[in-house]
Amino acid sequence: MRSDPSDYEFAVPATLEDAVKLLAEEPKAWLPIAGGTDVMVQFAAGTLQARKLLSIWNLPELRRIDVLPEEIRIGAGSTYTDLRRHKVIASEFSLLARAASWTGGIANQNRGTLGGNIVNASPAADSLPALLAYEGDLIVSSVRGERRLPYGEFHTGYKQTELAPDELIRAVCLPRRFSGYFAYARKVGARNAQAISKVCVAALGRVKKGEARDVRIALGSVAPVPLRLRETERALEGKRLEADTIARARRTAVAETRPIDDIRSTARYRAAVVGNLVVEFLQMLGRGNHHG
Repeated sequence: MRSDPSDYEFAVPATLEDAVKLLAEEPKAWLPIAGGTDVMVQFAAGTLQARKLLSIWNLPELRRIDVLPEEIRIGAGSTYTDLRRHKVIASEFSLLARAASWTGGIANQNRGTLGGNIVNASPAADSLPALLAYEGDLIVSSVRGERRLPYGEFHTGYKQTELAPDELIRAVCLPRRFSGYFAYARKVGARNAQAISKVCVAALGRVKKGEARDVRIALGSVAPVPLRLRETERALEGKRLEADTIARARRTAVAETRPIDDIRSTARYRAAVVGNLVVEFLQMLGRGNHHG
């Protein structure tokens, strides 16, 4: 049963300031909608409850990508197509560019936004492990002003976040310090695009004097929230990437994840895939095969 458009109120503020004012007046009444790729699926299925929709699609403040000396600031309204086409993102943040190319088909990439992906908070979202690996920050706006918080603290549980009802994400900030790192991204799904991940991984690391340094491994679809494998990372720091170290890392990584059985896969399969992906990343990192 498709939803009836007359059941919804729709507002199109001209500026971010106007948008957060509306949210402040009735914080829980409004549902912000950008590209609408998730909301329209619910609308078509008749599962979107009647409420007020706040279009933030064309807000100029959310569509900017600013390249600063220390960081890149990606407006929350940037689409996956924007991310794929941006030269600095492609060269310095290849994990994010790769994830953007995996997300849906071309129509979805033209409409889906990075901020929407973050707020929707699906643990299977392709772009979120990349943001975790780069240790990004979020800038969020409200009538109370702006605050900046680490992305790693944003997801508090399944589909739960730190965002207050009167706040919007303005931008995602990524530090520009990873150009010398080996970047590894893999998605395991029924297909590479237009399929929800069974497991996806975004990983970074360096090798100095034969030893692993600053290894970062982030995963999607293996826990209620996107997950950094902190224990595995700590166990690798300063170690030579020999067979026993890699085997230990596989065991630690599998122990850190909490996959579930669902319509797309089984927990057992996901755990095996996590182990295999971590091994592949570390073997490539150790060999200096830095084109992952």
